[in-house]
Amino acid sequence: MERILIFIKHHFGIVWKIIEWGNGLIFSMFYKSRMEKVLPAVFQEFAIPPFSYRRLDVSDSESLHELIKSQEVFDLEYFRPHGFDIKSLHKQLKNHAFLMIGAFDGEKLVGYFFLRFFANMKCFVGRLIDKSYRGQGIGLVMNNIMYETAWRMGFRCLSTISKNNNAIMRAHAKNPAMVVLKELQNDYLLVEFVREAQSSGLRAQSEEESIK
Repeated sequence: MERILIFIKHHFGIVWKIIEWGNGLIFSMFYKSRMEKVLPAVFQEFAIPPFSYRRLDVSDSESLHELIKSQEVFDLEYFRPHGFDIKSLHKQLKNHAFLMIGAFDGEKLVGYFFLRFFANMKCFVGRLIDKSYRGQGIGLVMNNIMYETAWRMGFRCLSTISKNNNAIMRAHAKNPAMVVLKELQNDYLLVEFVREAQSSGLRAQSEEESIK
């Protein structure tokens, strides 16, 4: 299913827009209230000073646009969850099934991460940290917020990672929550982030399937 969705997203833009519209409607009807209950507790438990974390809204479009625009080109090579122009950001911020969260240093937006929910109880996650704020623990907090939000809502937490993205591969090399599910086209991996108790079983299953 994930391969089909990824293929449609990259090759059939109009079909993807229809899928996103329908998915957003279903998510709003069945899962939005669950998300609203989970988020406050997750933010309270896992946000670590001096940085603060909160949902982004349309009023944050300019700040998000500036954050993305200020990053190096190679930092965005493998980070393309949506368009980065103001119009595209407005659209995503109004999408109920696309949760966009910011990391702040005072009033300054220094990191952006998201959960893209699908009606089949799966979500995809991703993150971007300002080049001047890396190595300060923001990524770990982002991971905890993304994973716990998905898990507490009953969703599987997934991502696609390029094997050529050395920085992300290094960052996840010792991530105990990450399990590689399968290899995709163009040197991408489909990975899942699971609670520690589940990880060993999923790793064994993944290794078994790769041998067959």
